[in-house]
Amino acid sequence: MRVRPPDVAHGGTAPMVTTHVSNGFEVPAPPAWMRWLPVAYIILVVVLGFLLPSQWATSFLLIALPTLAAYTLGPGPVAAITVVAIVLEGVIAGTGHHQWEDHHVAAYIATALVGILGAALAAHRRRQERSLVHTNSVAEALMRTLLRPVPHRIGHLLAAALYRPGEVGTMVGGDLYDIRVTRTGERAVIGDVRGKGLTAVRTVADLLGSFREAAYDLGDLLSVAARMERRLVHEAEEIQDDELFVTAALVEYDADADRLTIVNHGHVEPVLFSGGEVRTLSGPPALPLGLSALGDQRPTAITHRFAPGDVLLLCTDGLVEARDATGSFYPLLDRLRQRFAGRPAPGPADVVDFLNSDLPRHTRHFHDDVAVLAIAPHTGPPP
Repeated sequence: MRVRPPDVAHGGTAPMVTTHVSNGFEVPAPPAWMRWLPVAYIILVVVLGFLLPSQWATSFLLIALPTLAAYTLGPGPVAAITVVAIVLEGVIAGTGHHQWEDHHVAAYIATALVGILGAALAAHRRRQERSLVHTNSVAEALMRTLLRPVPHRIGHLLAAALYRPGEVGTMVGGDLYDIRVTRTGERAVIGDVRGKGLTAVRTVADLLGSFREAAYDLGDLLSVAARMERRLVHEAEEIQDDELFVTAALVEYDADADRLTIVNHGHVEPVLFSGGEVRTLSGPPALPLGLSALGDQRPTAITHRFAPGDVLLLCTDGLVEARDATGSFYPLLDRLRQRFAGRPAPGPADVVDFLNSDLPRHTRHFHDDVAVLAIAPHTGPPP
């Protein structure tokens, strides 16, 4: 899996061209101004010590120095800065020959005690950082298990994918996608679980497991969707969540007939690149998985021609509902048409790479998971 800190990307190694995961796992370094704050504070106190009269006792300000250092430095540097603070307190007090007066000696002791506490705080912060890195590493392993790498070439298709968790600092989210090579053709799914983060992981795991098992059956795509529906109903009963549902789109590609079959359960409409045009593929509406008992709507399988040179883009609503500073949604079709309409056919990786770079220009803060899966026919023989 190609991992670009801060995306899941194109299938392969990190970072990738066919599956993107967005969110880094290193503890972010503190800003430069915070790292230099102890030095700036020392300079300020020294300058004040020489500018103000000795009765101001500016050296007392240095008692806070170890605490400032503990926010960014380790225990050793904090201890060293504590020693520097005590020495400077004596130097500043010595300009008025007060360094051994009782209140200055008390300040030295107070600084030493604050330094000890600061070093302990720095050690605790480092342990917390290591724990955070470990937790994120576990989350990465979990995501690699659930959202497995999408190979650049799979069966008769070229493929690329992108995943961006909505929760900062974790790769775990509620969006899912997968693609499988079966005897009936290449089958793919993309879905969006109600909710996000760790609460949605169990549902993601169950649905992907259901799809990966049902996709190899000889039944049609509607049968696969029905298996996933039943699995989700059982899941809702087990966790006692009457509002659990998943929007999903399932796709099957028949290379011999140059044909796509799509079953859409309340999901974002797929986008087709064909003949220099970019358009959505609309179909009869159907309720999301898990909600079929609420209405009489039944999913319908629709078919489209899908020939070499075409690209199909599947995405979750985290992409189309990403807002800019003014509250405007990401104009997916407009941006895709500006970039690809009237030009030579792009590849799936071209489309995914464009979205991976263009979306952050529109939205700096992601409040929902984003998943993208792009596929295109491959003219050569299957691997």
